[in-house]
Amino acid sequence: MIKVIKEGILLQKTNHPFENEGVLNPAAIKDGGFVHLLYRAVRDGNHSSIGYCKLKGPLFIETRNEEALLSPEFDYESQGIEDPRIVKIEDTYYLTFTAYDGVNALGCLATSKDLIHFERKGIIVPQITYEEFNALAASKGMINDKYFRYNQHDRIPKKEGETMLIWDKNLIFFPRKINGKLLFLHRIRPEIQLVVATEKLTDLTPQFWREYFLHFNEYIVLQPKYKHEVSYIGGGCPPIETAFGWLLIYHGVHDSLEGYVYAACAALLDLENPQKELARLPYPLFVPEFHWELKGEVNNVCFPTGAVVFEDTLYIYYGAADERIACASTSLSALLAELMLNKI
Repeated sequence: MIKVIKEGILLQKTNHPFENEGVLNPAAIKDGGFVHLLYRAVRDGNHSSIGYCKLKGPLFIETRNEEALLSPEFDYESQGIEDPRIVKIEDTYYLTFTAYDGVNALGCLATSKDLIHFERKGIIVPQITYEEFNALAASKGMINDKYFRYNQHDRIPKKEGETMLIWDKNLIFFPRKINGKLLFLHRIRPEIQLVVATEKLTDLTPQFWREYFLHFNEYIVLQPKYKHEVSYIGGGCPPIETAFGWLLIYHGVHDSLEGYVYAACAALLDLENPQKELARLPYPLFVPEFHWELKGEVNNVCFPTGAVVFEDTLYIYYGAADERIACASTSLSALLAELMLNKI
């Protein structure tokens, strides 16, 4: 078993209006000896924006904004922008998040050169109904029955006058191009899928997505496998490049008598073909155990969304009980060695 140290709570809600209900699920990126955290901030009414905090080293707060860094601007994000992740590809930061309009939750992208000014790129995941998805994805073979359970919205085609779409969340870019192409993970429950795009994100057209869904089974990267992730899984932190493969910290969910339990999990993907899973821990990396993970806005949640490496220590930032931000750390080399003992 891997030794994981729970470093404790880093950020809690404040009296500032944009984050007076909770803070959670931060994007994290290292910049020299500092770490930038861009986190989900929740205000009254469960409306989310993105807050900003700068850490000196992995754990000590240096500055924290008193206003939101990014707030909803468009109809498709009118109820909130949630669960950011961030990578830097060449000289550009790619910030992804989930936009929620009260009906649909879909992955979006914003880019920046300086982490101050962001250019919204809008929704980049498919905007498709379950019926359309099923007609395409199941046309060339069976798909997991859970896609029906999690995505057909009780067969309600419209809500508040808007068409109900497949919820496509946990949009996460790889931190570099692979074979000259941009890659990103996304999640249509219950599995994690991979998208290979060209250098132009404008190529993600309706026709692109039609072809993608016609071969949907080919793009599933990870499926629930073990007891702690049996209900569904989803992307967590952006992949970390190592000599052994892409280290992927993701979340696994299982049902219990007290409801869903969210845990942090780990896997390795092939460096040049991330569609290929190389290894996976057969047990969770860490689970809810302290009161601040067990009780909150949503109980029993450790939801990893950002990770950085200082020397040989991997620091994982996560949402604890959907109300506060915490950090856990572990030896990177020990984690990789353990994963190599659990090859697929």
